[in-house]
Order: sequence, then C-alpha cells, then structure tokens
Amino acid sequence: MDFSGSENPLRGAILVIGGLMVLAGFYFLPSKNHKKIINVLFLFPLLLAFTVTVIIPFIFGVFYSLTDWNGIKFENFVGLQNYITMFTSNDYMYSVVITFIFSAINIVLVNVIAFSLALLCTSKIKGKNYYRAAFFVPNLIGGIVLGYVWQFIFNKVLTVLIPGSVSMLTDPNLALLAIIIVSSWQYSGYIMMIYVTGLQGVPKDVLEASAVDGADRLTTLFRIKMPLIANTFTICIFLTLINSFKQFDLNFAITNGAPSRILNGVSILSTELLALNIYKTAISKNQYALGQTKAVVFFIVLAIISLTQVAISKKREVEM
Repeated sequence: MDFSGSENPLRGAILVIGGLMVLAGFYFLPSKNHKKIINVLFLFPLLLAFTVTVIIPFIFGVFYSLTDWNGIKFENFVGLQNYITMFTSNDYMYSVVITFIFSAINIVLVNVIAFSLALLCTSKIKGKNYYRAAFFVPNLIGGIVLGYVWQFIFNKVLTVLIPGSVSMLTDPNLALLAIIIVSSWQYSGYIMMIYVTGLQGVPKDVLEASAVDGADRLTTLFRIKMPLIANTFTICIFLTLINSFKQFDLNFAITNGAPSRILNGVSILSTELLALNIYKTAISKNQYALGQTKAVVFFIVLAIISLTQVAISKKREVEM
C-alpha cells in the first residue's frame, strides 16, 4: 500500500500514531535523563504556545520597529528614528506620565478595597456568600459594555441627580479620576476573591492561640493574618499592576482619550493611556512602525516593573 501520496487519508493518522508512540517510548522506557525528558514533554505545549504568541511576535516587533513598516510590508530600515520620534512626541510622553499616575492610584485603591471586602466576606456577617457574589459580578461585565454604561451614568444620570453639575468626563482634571473609579469598581471584586482564598488558608489553631494570648482584632490582622498571606499580596499586586498598565477597554469606551488639554502650546488628549495611545498610533493614524516601536518599549518597561515588583514582594515575604 502506498502511503506517500498527500491525498491518502491514512497518512495523517499514521503520523499522529507514530508521534504518540515516540512520546510513549520516552515516557515508559527508562533512561539517564528520564525525569527531565518527561518534564520537557509536559511543558512542551505551553512552551510552544508561549514561543508562538510572545517570543516570535516580540522578535518580529523589534525588527519592524527599525523599519518603515506600513502594516503589510517595509521598504527601508530607519534605524532608531522611530524611537527618537516616539520620545520627542508630546502626546506619547504625556501618556507615559498619566499611565504611571493612573497605575499607582489604581493599584492602591483596588487592593485596599479588595482586601477590605475580603475581610468583610470572611467575617461572621450574615449573607457573606451573597456579598461575595455581588462584589464579583462587575468583573463579569465586558470592559467595553461597562465603559459605555458608565459613560451614560457620568453624562446623563449624575448630572441630573446633582443639579448644576457637569459631567466629570468633560473636565480634563476629573476625567482620569472617572476611569479610576470605574476600574476600581470593576476589578476589586476579582482581587477580593484571591484575598478571600488567602484569608481562609490562615490556620485556625494560630488564630485561636492568638485569641488565647489576648490579641485584639487589629493585632491579629497586622501581626498574624497579613504576614501569613504575604504571598497573596504579591499575587494581587502583580495582577493589579499588569491590569492597570494595560488598561485599554475602559479607557476606550468611557473617554476614548478625551477631553483635550493644552500642553506646551499643543493640544493633546488628557486621558489617553499608553495602550490606547499605541492603538491609535497604529490603527487610527496608520503609523504601524511607530506604533510597534511604542509597543516594544511598553513590553520592556512593563516586564521590568512587574519583575521588580515580584522580586521586592518575595523578599518582603521572607522578612515577614
């Protein structure tokens, strides 16, 4: 029987069976590096996906950032010209500043609110399971839909309920605060569930021993519970940091970068965070090479900040 023809339906099945037999051989036949081979086999699908979706696109992104790429092809290498243009752009540098401001405020607010809600939902209050579900529901709503709903609330509802007031979204100094409010309201419930899991993992015998020793609630919270869930704080701060820096959907739906303000004699969008700035550079302005340049720098900066945060938090865990 000829299996060489591409039209033969058995060819694919034979290749799959052969691949499975090779994997089975690595798995069942002992060797000197048997355990390492098994670990690589199990990690291979994840490593392949990570390589295809992160490593390879990043390499291509760095390459395209050095060209005049138009989204389809490139004709010339421009070297570092895109990077020079990026760092001399008023709107980009402003986006960098307000993204850091937004992230710092949002990280603090989300974690304080989430931890407070977690303490409430792990207390002896009646209906705590209902509260958990209610606090988590906003996270289930898509960011775009949620953004348009809150845009309506800011523009139509609050201005009616508060006579003589104007929408926060029309004030360059308050529009960013509006996004922070919505982001904190949406994401706190998700982070709360992680804190709830951490608090529920605190050994009861430790809490009982502290009660016997006469420790009050605040002492128990700051001296026992919080040190024991230090790894939970690391995870929550990391997730909040990443979410804050990558904020796009709420920013796009609520303000789309508006309103404008004058900076150094130039009109710029007052609430255009970095992710939205990159999107508009590439999609709206058709400057794909410049947008890719901004994305590369964004990736590197975010990686450095997140890894630094995790390293500091891990060191803090050991100290606690």
